[in-house]
Amino acid sequence: MFKVAAVVWIMLATTLAGVALLVVVTVPKFASDAQFLIPVACGAAVIAALPLSYIVAYAISRPSAG
Repeated sequence: MFKVAAVVWIMLATTLAGVALLVVVTVPKFASDAQFLIPVACGAAVIAALPLSYIVAYAISRPSAG
């Protein structure tokens, strides 16, 4: 299940980091501090993707476990 979680994490972390980047860039209140907030938001999204990828991998591999 770790291999499935790793593949899911790659896709999920990229997607969440992209969403976080768009939020920082498009919200005027955050855009003024974008130089600091972009790495923080993207890093937080990558870390948040870890448990989510495990949950998704478990849901994917559970029906095939027999």
